[in-house]
Amino acid sequence: MLQDNHGRRINYLRLAVTDRCNLRCFYCMPENGIDWLSRKALMSYEEMLRICSVLVKMGVEKIRITGGEPFVRKDLMPFLTALSKLAGLQELTLTTNGVLTAPFVPELKKLGIRSVNLSLDTLDRQRFHSITRRDELPQVLQTLEELLKHGIQVKLNAVVMEGKNTEDILPLAELTRSLPVSVRFIEEMPFNGSSGVKALSWDHFQILNKVREHFPEVHKIPDPPFSTSYNYQVPGYKGTLGIIAAYTRSFCGTCNRIRLTPTGNLQTCLYGESVLNVKDLMRSGKNDPELIEALESAMNRRAKNGWEAEKEMLGSTLMHRSMASIGG
Repeated sequence: MLQDNHGRRINYLRLAVTDRCNLRCFYCMPENGIDWLSRKALMSYEEMLRICSVLVKMGVEKIRITGGEPFVRKDLMPFLTALSKLAGLQELTLTTNGVLTAPFVPELKKLGIRSVNLSLDTLDRQRFHSITRRDELPQVLQTLEELLKHGIQVKLNAVVMEGKNTEDILPLAELTRSLPVSVRFIEEMPFNGSSGVKALSWDHFQILNKVREHFPEVHKIPDPPFSTSYNYQVPGYKGTLGIIAAYTRSFCGTCNRIRLTPTGNLQTCLYGESVLNVKDLMRSGKNDPELIEALESAMNRRAKNGWEAEKEMLGSTLMHRSMASIGG
C-alpha cells in the first residue's frame, strides 16, 4: 500500500497524456496557447503503461486520464484499452472537454469506463465562445447526450468566474432536475499561464448562497470518501450538485491522489513542484524495483497540504503555469 509521510493512503493517479488542447479557455492558458511539448519530451504510451502498471502494483486503484485534452493525442483508444486490462486496476475514468469525444463513447462503454468528467462552464453558445475562444458548444452537448445514452455517469465541471459565467450557475443547476448528472461548480484557480494571480471573487460559500437563492430546499448529502466536493441535492431532482473549493483547498487533509504530467513529472500536490521525473528514470534504464524505491522516497517528502506546497514555490516561475501543463 502506497502511503505518504502523513499516513495518507495514495490510491488515485491523474495521468495527463498531452499538454495540447483544442480549446483556449482563458482560465487555463493564454489566448495563443503555450509552447507545446515535442513528441520526444512526452512519455510514450508504452512508458505510460509501464509506470501505471508499477503504480497499480503499489496500490493505485483508480486512474483518471486528463490533458490538455486527451482526445487530441493520436491513438488514445488503444492506450485506454491496454490500460483497462491492468490487473488490480479497479476504476478507469477520464476528463474531457467533449469536443472530439462523442464518436468514442460506445467504445469507452465497452472498455468498462463508468464515469466521465465533462468540462462545461456555460450553456450559452456566445459565452462558451467567449470563455473557450472556440465555437464548439454543440459538439460538447452531443458528447453529453451520448454519455447519458450509454449509461455512463457524468460529472459536469463548471469553473465559476466573475464577469464570465456566474449567470450560468442556476441554469446548470437546473439540469439536475431531469438529468442524472452531477453538476460541480469549481472555484477558479490561478493556473492560466499568465504572470498574475488575481484574488478569488467567487468562493464556495458564495456559490452555495447563489444556489440557495433559487433552490432554498437544496440540502447537504453525504460526501463520498476522499471527495473534493461538498455535495447537495434538490429534493425530487435526478441529479446532484457539488462545489469544489479548489482555490481555498479545504479538501487537502484527505488527499489520496498524485499526478503525472505528460513529460513524466510526478506531482504529489497540484500546488507544488514536480518531485520526480519517471520518464527520465525509465529512459536511464531503471528497473521496476528501482522505480518503486524512487516513488516511495518521493511520497515521503509530500507537503501536508496545498498551502504548504504553494509556500515552497513562492517566487518560482512555476506559479504561473498553465493548467494544461499540469494535468487538468
